[in-house]
Amino acid sequence: MRAVRCTLLAACASLLTGCAAPLEGVGYYWQSVSGHLALMHSAQPIAELLRDPTLDPTLRGKLELAREVREFASAQLGLPDNGSYRSYARIGRPFVVWNVFAAPELSLRLEQGCFPVAGCVSYRGYFSREDAERYAQRLRARGLETQVAGVPAYSTLGFFDDPLPDTVTRYPDAEIARLIFHELSHQVLYVKGDSRFNESFATAVQEVGVERWLAANELRTGNARVRRAYEEFAGRRREFLALLLRHREELERIYESDVPDSTKRAAKAAVFAALEHEYAALRARWGGFAGYDHWFAGGVTNAHLAAVAAYTELVPGFLRVLAEQGGSLPRFYAAARALSTLSRVERDARLETAAPPGK
Repeated sequence: MRAVRCTLLAACASLLTGCAAPLEGVGYYWQSVSGHLALMHSAQPIAELLRDPTLDPTLRGKLELAREVREFASAQLGLPDNGSYRSYARIGRPFVVWNVFAAPELSLRLEQGCFPVAGCVSYRGYFSREDAERYAQRLRARGLETQVAGVPAYSTLGFFDDPLPDTVTRYPDAEIARLIFHELSHQVLYVKGDSRFNESFATAVQEVGVERWLAANELRTGNARVRRAYEEFAGRRREFLALLLRHREELERIYESDVPDSTKRAAKAAVFAALEHEYAALRARWGGFAGYDHWFAGGVTNAHLAAVAAYTELVPGFLRVLAEQGGSLPRFYAAARALSTLSRVERDARLETAAPPGK
C-alpha cells in the first residue's frame, strides 16, 4: 500500500510541476514520475551529510548555509516547517527540470496545459533537456514560438518533502536563500490554474525573505560581502527585467493594433533587434557580466517575454498588500489567501492597480 501511495503521490507531484500530460502518452507521463522518484531516491539528510568528516569543505559551507536558511524560513518568515529542503540530492546536471513555454507568432499569450491537480499552467516541465527540446520542436512545427528554460528547483506543494538539489548549491549564498524561500512559498499558497498569481506571490515572498535574512545576519562576519554580492546580482536582475518588460509592452501595443500582420511582423523584428542592442549596452555597463547571455542564445521569442511577465507582473501588488498588513507576513499570507478566493478578474484587478510601497 505504501508503494502504491508513493507512486500516486509522485504522479501528483509531476502534475503539479506541469511535468505530465496524458495526451502526450504513457512514456511522457512516466518520465515525470520516474524523474521525480529518482530525485527523491538520491536525497540524503543534510544533517547526516554534515556529520561526515570527509565532506568537501565548499559543499559543507553551502549545506550549513542551506540548513540555516531553512530554519530561518520557518522561524522568522512563517513558511512551512516540514522536511522540504532538509535533504540534499546530487543529480549531476545543470538544472533539475527544463520548462517549455510557448506563444503564438503575434501574441504574448502563453499556451497552457491543463492537469488534474495543478489546473492549467503556462509551461510544461521535463527532467531531460532532450525531451524538452523535442517537445518544443513539435510546438514550433505548429507555428508556435518557444523557450526552453532550465529550472534549478521546484516544489511539489507539500505533497513531498522536496530535497535541495545540487543545482541550487552552486548559486551564491543569498541566491540559495532566495530559491528556498520561493519554493517554500508555493506550499503556503497555490491557486489552481493561475501561474501568474502563484509565481508573483512567491517572488514577493522571496524578495522580502532575503532582505530580512540579510538584516538578521548583519553582524555576522562576511555578511557585508554576501549583501554586496546579492545587491549587485539583484540590481542587475531588476535592470534586465525592466529592459524585457519595456519591450514586452511595446510588443503588446503592436499585437493589439489594427495594422496588417505583415506590418506587425516588421515592427516585431525591430523590437527584438532593439532589445538585443540595448542588452549589449547594458552588458557593457555591467563590465561584461554575461549572466543573461544564455537568454539570447537561441534567439528571443514571444515565449521569452511572456514567461518573464508571469513571474513578475503582480509582485508590486503583493508588496503593497504586505505594506497594508504592517509588514506582518502571517497577516500578509492571510490577506493573499483571501484574494485567492476571489475570481481571477477581481483579484487581478486589485493587484494590478497597486503601486509598490513608497511609489
